[in-house]
Amino acid sequence: MIITKIETNLKRKMLLYKTEKLSLLPISDLVENNVISIDSKQHFQTLIGFGGAFTESTGYALSTVNKEHYNKIIEDYFSENGLNYSLCRLPIGSSDFALDSYSYSYKEDLSDFTIERDKKYIIPTIKSAQKQNRNLQFVTSPWSPPAFMKDNKNLYYGGKLLNKYKKTWTEYLVKYVEAYLAEGININYMTIQNEPNASQPWESCRYTAEEESDLLRNYLFPTFQRNHLKTKFLIWDHNKDNILQRAIDCLVDYGAINCASGIAFHWYTGSHFQNIKMINQLFPDKLLIHTEGCTGYSNFDTHDELSNAEMYASEIIGDLNNGVNGFIDWNMVLEYNGGPNHKKNYCNSPIMINKNHKDYIKTPSFYYIAHFSKYIKPGATRILLSTFSENVLATAFQNPDNTITIVLFNKNSFNIEYNLCYQNHLFHDNLDSHAIVTLIINGV
Repeated sequence: MIITKIETNLKRKMLLYKTEKLSLLPISDLVENNVISIDSKQHFQTLIGFGGAFTESTGYALSTVNKEHYNKIIEDYFSENGLNYSLCRLPIGSSDFALDSYSYSYKEDLSDFTIERDKKYIIPTIKSAQKQNRNLQFVTSPWSPPAFMKDNKNLYYGGKLLNKYKKTWTEYLVKYVEAYLAEGININYMTIQNEPNASQPWESCRYTAEEESDLLRNYLFPTFQRNHLKTKFLIWDHNKDNILQRAIDCLVDYGAINCASGIAFHWYTGSHFQNIKMINQLFPDKLLIHTEGCTGYSNFDTHDELSNAEMYASEIIGDLNNGVNGFIDWNMVLEYNGGPNHKKNYCNSPIMINKNHKDYIKTPSFYYIAHFSKYIKPGATRILLSTFSENVLATAFQNPDNTITIVLFNKNSFNIEYNLCYQNHLFHDNLDSHAIVTLIINGV
């Protein structure tokens, strides 16, 4: 068996550095020291894919560079030679990462409904991405219903969807999906509400578990079925600390279990991998999708790009090892200052446009994400992997072409020797400090 090694190691200035035609050597006896063991006969969840979000801010930032750089960034994300993104998120209407606030309709009869605003920056970017990957799938999320549908008459500061507008809001979402379908963009998944437990100073709306379940069971699910729309619904779409209780409340106590295809979540209040594991055990037939995460905002040091990149690696490995089916980053491209954001809620993105708009940079996070998205293919299944130390974070998948991808990550300040064992074969190597490595086994 032949193994390919890809390494990113900032201190050695290695970015996706590839070493090919290494060998897994046959062994006659069991190895007992520093063993990382994989077993491709033991399969777990199937991967849908990795990706980022097509916000208006991303589309605008891309529009500020020349056509050559625009095309190259699209290739960087969506081609097989790039990050190979396959699962991406769309805001329904404006989020904070828009040039300003907007809805698709301002009339109670929705007679003025239009997605014309999205045709300036968002939809052209999607269509460029589809030229690189025709199999792109999409998760979409509303940040707020139109202000007239809410009790606070405001897109911002939380508020609630008024009962009398539940049917109108559902029709609004149907119109959105149908309008995007007319543009050749199929909405595969929809979350009920972005961050339904937060009253933000930007677009937001609050739902209890009972309210979320009611909207899904009695309005969204039956209406989408009547309109022959195949969009699947994901609940929660908020942080992981309260995800377990919310899933139980919404799916079981309030009866949405047959209407929801899965649970979406973000990473902003901690890893909480145990919660993800327990949800996977309680609801093994439900998808788990990380729909948003970023670095460089108020909780993180915007100047420590290695730590930012290492957060991605830790979160992705922990999520995958506990049953997650998809991982979506937040903005794919932003300007040098982490915007535009109409509420000045700036953050990092893996690609950022330089101040003069003549070039762009890939942050270390771009390369760390690549170790997963580029080599673990949609349709891959996670396989059994065990490590000898908590200092080595690792995950393993078998791709549809039967190649095996293993990602190893060392966030410590010391090197670690390891012995990778697979089917009575051994690969011995050293995992450098603060390095991430992808190993691909061929000839399985």
